[in-house]
Amino acid sequence: MAGRVCVDASFVLAMLLPGEDEPDVMLLWLSWLEEDVLATAPPLLFAEVTSVLREKVFHGQIGAAEGDRTFSAFRRLRIESVAPLDLQDRAWELAKRYNRPRAYDVQYLAVAESLGCDLWTADHRLTNAVRETWVRLVR
Repeated sequence: MAGRVCVDASFVLAMLLPGEDEPDVMLLWLSWLEEDVLATAPPLLFAEVTSVLREKVFHGQIGAAEGDRTFSAFRRLRIESVAPLDLQDRAWELAKRYNRPRAYDVQYLAVAESLGCDLWTADHRLTNAVRETWVRLVR
């Protein structure tokens, strides 16, 4: 294994759904596959992405067939679920450190921190709030 990265739901959704970030996200993902880089995430990622996709179908933002295809593509992505024993404790501490109102996003920070790897996100607010070199905004 060449290395690890942590990805958040915004990164995965930018890759799966059409938008301005999609080409860069897809190129980055393909480079990781080529270089045998393992993508990781806290268990929360799987519920978040599934929920957003279902909500988009429910509200008619994407069709049912597209939702099924996108969900299937998501399930085929090679993303390892990582849940350190102290995940919730670290998320709580990181939420305090970075003054975050919710502990969702900081779970990704906790996983990246525990693995000593970069966190990749499409969430500008998160990168602006945290301002750490290992929290990377996909462009």
